[in-house]
Amino acid sequence: MDDFVLRALAAGCGIAALAGPLGSFVVWRRMAYFGDTLSHSALLGVTLGFLLGVNPMIGVMAVCVALALALVALQRRRTLAADTLLGILSHGSLSLGLVALAFLETLRIDLMAYLFGDILSVTMTDLGWIYGGGVVALAGLALLWRRLLAVTVDEDLARVEGMPVDALRLAFMLLIALVIAVAMKVVGILLITSLLIIPAAAARRFARNPESMALLASVLGVVAVVGGLMASLNWDLPGGPSVVVAAAALFLIGSVVPMRE
Repeated sequence: MDDFVLRALAAGCGIAALAGPLGSFVVWRRMAYFGDTLSHSALLGVTLGFLLGVNPMIGVMAVCVALALALVALQRRRTLAADTLLGILSHGSLSLGLVALAFLETLRIDLMAYLFGDILSVTMTDLGWIYGGGVVALAGLALLWRRLLAVTVDEDLARVEGMPVDALRLAFMLLIALVIAVAMKVVGILLITSLLIIPAAAARRFARNPESMALLASVLGVVAVVGGLMASLNWDLPGGPSVVVAAAALFLIGSVVPMRE
């Protein structure tokens, strides 16, 4: 294989392995819309990164963290429903990112690559960001795993038992923000959430416990990456969307497979 294909496989498989456990929590906690909100804000982070002369991933992380903090603060005030707040922040940040692009008159940006990913152009630097950020995210998730499960099962009971529910919720949001920043090059801003939720949703039907669902979601994500990338190379298709289509195909197949009693 050519080097760019190997780098694409390494990047995609790394993101899929990372997205499996985190995506499981997104499915359990019904936070798909929150994932969309953070991913849409990534365009603003990319634009700010170019405007300030820093790595776009740093810009994405900064904006996602700021958005997560703002969401937690707004939710505490309880003036609007959570889905309304997410809708405002999602579309507001995406539109602000598009407006900010107008200030980059002297810089040419491949907007489609950021919106839908460009997995075949992954560099060694990108791999460093993906695997470095992935190790940090998985280590943080491992430390919080049991407490996050307890909060997911019964938030009120966890609060009574003295768990820092708000801090755990914020920590999980920050982990998702990290994943979005490092996955942007693989599947793009508009499709990142799909790589989080589709393999996890496909794994849920076959899992016997939370740990097996997280592991199976990672495996299905890797299969989707390999299948989507091969389809992209063989039929000259866009890489990121092909990966998502492969993941959706796995979900549909899993939905019709009969379960043993």
